[in-house]
Amino acid sequence: MNWYPWLNHSYKQIIAQHVAQRGHHALLIQALPGMGDDALIWGIGRWLMCRQPEGLKSCGKCHACELMQAGTHPDWYRLEAEKGKNALGIDAVRSVTEKLYHHAQQGGAKVVWLPDAQQLTEAAANALLKTLEEPPKNTWFLLSSREPSRLLPTLRSRCLLWHLPPPDEAQSLQWLQKHCSASLNERSAALRLSAGAPAAALALLEEKNWQQRLRVCQALPAALSGDIMSLLAVFNYDDVARRIGWLCSLLVDAAKWQQGGGQFIGNIDQQALVIHLASLLPTSALDASLRQWVVCRDRLLTVVAVNRELLLTEQLLSWETIIKPVFSGSELKE
Repeated sequence: MNWYPWLNHSYKQIIAQHVAQRGHHALLIQALPGMGDDALIWGIGRWLMCRQPEGLKSCGKCHACELMQAGTHPDWYRLEAEKGKNALGIDAVRSVTEKLYHHAQQGGAKVVWLPDAQQLTEAAANALLKTLEEPPKNTWFLLSSREPSRLLPTLRSRCLLWHLPPPDEAQSLQWLQKHCSASLNERSAALRLSAGAPAAALALLEEKNWQQRLRVCQALPAALSGDIMSLLAVFNYDDVARRIGWLCSLLVDAAKWQQGGGQFIGNIDQQALVIHLASLLPTSALDASLRQWVVCRDRLLTVVAVNRELLLTEQLLSWETIIKPVFSGSELKE
């Protein structure tokens, strides 16, 4: 598992609390995708499992460390939804929590890792809550969540919330430069489009992903001035939410440009397109467009068995009603 330099500070602080016998039994880490919270939790878990830790580091030599490195430690429990599902039910939680009240098979700590605590159903969260309220001795819970506010308040209250912030932009750009050949503008754009998470930016800069983004950018001008429905072929893919996110970022940048905030745009490598959108669409049209696309994206992500093509078609037709008056001259840019 990759370790990232921006994890060092949080790791040292958390482990130092354990060394001082002040470690919280339930740690809830809030982090953006691409921040490496899974690596941070893995590092913490290895230290907790190690039988002969060397200060803030696990020894890497004891039997517990060998088992962790091999991924076969019997007292390390990973709780997540089954493949193809997005909900973690009560049975899976009970199966693990019952084992926690037995003696650790290796005689040391027992650690439960939830890579995505938001997968917990309400019943599963309540079942876990009972164990969090009265945890067995030497048992630790490590949870990750992108949006802790979506978790049950009672569950959050039993955890120590730890925010894993993105590193500053200069540090991230330097790290990206070591790992890819993209230009400064491309690296800056990828980083800002990834909310500052360096590993997510690196993934976006991969050839396939970057070309998909460029396709969205390149198709937009012609579609706006011609056939808006041509965008259906650009958006109708499994990663539609990400593609809509790229479109929304361009609309936001155009609004920033109109207000004199050009230095804050995310799509630095697409400045010409941002200026084009800012000069083409009135502020009211940008605002209405953005609101529509955000709602569409949310429906695509949350509605069970949604008909993606039908929803996109409906959205594009609706968007056309906002944009069409601009080209007919019936609406002037504010």
